[in-house]
Amino acid sequence: MSARLEEVLREARACRVCEAHLPLGPRPVLRASATARVLLVGQAPGTRVHATGIPWNDPSGDRLREWLCIDKADFYDESKLAIIPMGLCYPGNAERGDMPPRPECAPLWMPRLLPLLQGRRLTLLIGQYAIGYFLGRRAEKSLTETVRNWEEYQPDYFPLPHPSPRNILWRRNNPWFEEEIVPELRRRFASAFSN
Repeated sequence: MSARLEEVLREARACRVCEAHLPLGPRPVLRASATARVLLVGQAPGTRVHATGIPWNDPSGDRLREWLCIDKADFYDESKLAIIPMGLCYPGNAERGDMPPRPECAPLWMPRLLPLLQGRRLTLLIGQYAIGYFLGRRAEKSLTETVRNWEEYQPDYFPLPHPSPRNILWRRNNPWFEEEIVPELRRRFASAFSN
């Protein structure tokens, strides 16, 4: 790992910028290496991830690993896969799930971290916050249409719905995702991850 990336990761893990707004206090959760071939950008840690400090250590992570066809050992190999959420800390609970990532986080840390991921070949954008940040006006009007038109964002980005159990209705209403997109996701991910 480059010394500069180590330094920025250390600073990110010590971040307290939005401490006053975090119900469980700050606990930034991210992993990265300059050699990581794939960057995974989700929204923000949930309570289980906050408690353990292990990203995607929950049912959403299980579903995501199933989509990618990867085991936990490879998934947590930060020399190959970087995990940097839009919000590094648990943002709190809302009426329907967790609050959005804190707005201070991505503008503060993404510009400092992304240039240091020199081995990156593919970025998985998981959910509306990551899609909005990375694709901006290039994204379609809805997450569904953005995911359906994933090829428009290749070779750099692969937009995905969030694998949360709360999104089971979305997956039921959009069977094309698991039938058509997931096999292509696996191919693209395997190519970027292993070469």
